[in-house]
Amino acid sequence: MYKSLIRPLLFKFDPEAVHHFSFKAIKVAHKLGLGGVLKSMYNLEHPVLEREVFGLKFKNPVGLAAGFDKDAKLYQELSGFGFGFVEIGTLTPKSQPGNPKKRLFRLKADKAIINRMGFNNGGVDEAVERLKKNTGVLIGGNIGKNKVTPNENAVDDYVYCFKALFPHVDYFVVNVSSPNTPGLRELQDKEPLLRLLIKLQSLNITMQKQKPILLKIAPDLTDDQLLDIINIVQESKIAGVIATNTTIDREGLTSPAKEEAGGLSGKPLTARSTEVIKFLKTKSNGSFPIIAVGGIFTPQDAYEKLQAGADLVQVYTGFIYEGPAVVKKINAYLIDKLTA
Repeated sequence: MYKSLIRPLLFKFDPEAVHHFSFKAIKVAHKLGLGGVLKSMYNLEHPVLEREVFGLKFKNPVGLAAGFDKDAKLYQELSGFGFGFVEIGTLTPKSQPGNPKKRLFRLKADKAIINRMGFNNGGVDEAVERLKKNTGVLIGGNIGKNKVTPNENAVDDYVYCFKALFPHVDYFVVNVSSPNTPGLRELQDKEPLLRLLIKLQSLNITMQKQKPILLKIAPDLTDDQLLDIINIVQESKIAGVIATNTTIDREGLTSPAKEEAGGLSGKPLTARSTEVIKFLKTKSNGSFPIIAVGGIFTPQDAYEKLQAGADLVQVYTGFIYEGPAVVKKINAYLIDKLTA
């Protein structure tokens, strides 16, 4: 029904407007008491789906990637679609509007999206107030720096977000790989990245109970850069890696919107994100967990990521193109595979 009726209708309108409309519709459905109905439709539980990764227990390995619920406004309702965890953000210390509109583009022929949102969010402190109302959703907090903050002061922004979110999230994701904040990807260079991660981990170990810190990396890194990432993770002693963020590569695209600036997500990223996962898993000898994201549209896509070495998977663009049933389909497929 979603792909034959709802999606064609929604895809006639501006993507960002549809995003906000969808949020309101889901909110209304829950206010009308339909949350339980949605949960019964989309949730699937089975012991073989359960995972323990970096000390956290996940009811299933399928999560919602950052960027969908930037401001932690809908995480509770979204969890009802069967997700094992929800990642909010990217959040910055101060609110910022992001880049000028139009900044979100569908590439329907390529089953992809280009975004140049630019970390638009209401600031971490507002999100914290909403997270205080969490009733059991496993939450990841994706953190970044404000656009106006120079790179030499970027550590301060990440520290602020880390401290503000610490009591309210289950794990952290350090985002230095978005292509939509000028100069941000320069923080992926070995020296500044190691300095940032060591600072956050030094704060982490002062806490009564430490929380996992993960690094989200770009798919556009070379093999040498990926080897640096492995060394950085091991030296800083952070918990793991999310592979991968959006790409700036446009090879093989056919949609007119391919000329738009921004980060590309969706089907064109499927193969590359799997390559990165395999490389990291092999070259690190499996020394840290990996969350896979990038081009997961089908149960087979998710299974391939897990077989490549991922411990958990996340969807975003696949959730938009395939609809909310994609989470249940992935979990059902995994049950069949793991109980065969």
